[in-house]
Amino acid sequence: QVQLVESGGGSVQAGGSLRISCAASSITYTRYCMGWFRQAPGKGREEVATISSDGSADYAASLKGRFTIAKDNAKNTLYLQMNRLKPEDTAMYYCAATRTRSGYCWYANYDYWGQGTQVTVSS
Repeated sequence: QVQLVESGGGSVQAGGSLRISCAASSITYTRYCMGWFRQAPGKGREEVATISSDGSADYAASLKGRFTIAKDNAKNTLYLQMNRLKPEDTAMYYCAATRTRSGYCWYANYDYWGQGTQVTVSS
């Protein structure tokens, strides 16, 4: 059972930066995916960025260039660096993980989810 705990959310002014983290209990799968998703009030869940166990990353087209996903295998921690934040980035951000055979993480079916961390961007 993989447990995920997000941290680092908060309030920031538009144009600012924030890095959120996701601490994962030991992932023993040889091949796995991890990702960041977000959900704003009244909206559906949106896939933000994913990264595979071999380090291949994918991003939502609208966020590429502003957001960067990374993982520290030694610390079992996933990160999302968010730059030039906009009020429309305001959402609850969730970390997710799943085992994979294909290594293709975008639109994968994620089995494990964290509780989320709130990011609020004010104008």
